[in-house]
Amino acid sequence: MIENIKPEEIEKRSFEIIKSELSERGISLDERYAHIISRCIHTSADFDYSESLYFSDGVVERIEKAIQDGCVIITDTKMAQAGINKSKLDGFGTGTMCFISAEDVARDAKERGLTRSYVAMEKAKLLERPVIFAIGNAPTALLSIMRMVEEDGLDPVAVIGVPVGFVNVVESKEMLISSGIPCIVNKGRKGGSNIAACIVNAIQYKL
Repeated sequence: MIENIKPEEIEKRSFEIIKSELSERGISLDERYAHIISRCIHTSADFDYSESLYFSDGVVERIEKAIQDGCVIITDTKMAQAGINKSKLDGFGTGTMCFISAEDVARDAKERGLTRSYVAMEKAKLLERPVIFAIGNAPTALLSIMRMVEEDGLDPVAVIGVPVGFVNVVESKEMLISSGIPCIVNKGRKGGSNIAACIVNAIQYKL
């Protein structure tokens, strides 16, 4: 029988269930990242995130400080951008941007034989504010970011690298981990725009 639960109780009950099921599975989350991992599970109903999320040293603190200092969060999809809660970010002067639909990105991508996601990341070089990348769909976006770091001196605050899929997804994530760029990565094929957004939200909700 379906319960009639008040809206404000649904999330609270969900996190209680997640905590209980993690305990039943014998899984103990690292307290530094428990709020992020739990929200990824909440978003996806997938407990694999309790074991597959990778955090480079100090990355969460870097992201927290950048958000509070008014950085820019660049996403690879409009869906990820839409999923990021803006109310608290606005208070810090932190913005979100997504260039995937820009006319010059589409034109350049066609002329160069590259994906729009790859070219869209290049516009980050034009920004004069610290940048966090939140990538949930395109492994080519990760490749673009890593190339700019290596060749163009791009110095992002961090990369949230959780693209989903089958082609170059696992490989691009492993490259990101090995690159030394501060990052949060979900190893394997799983991820998505919703996961990229929920990681940003999980971090900012603690501020």
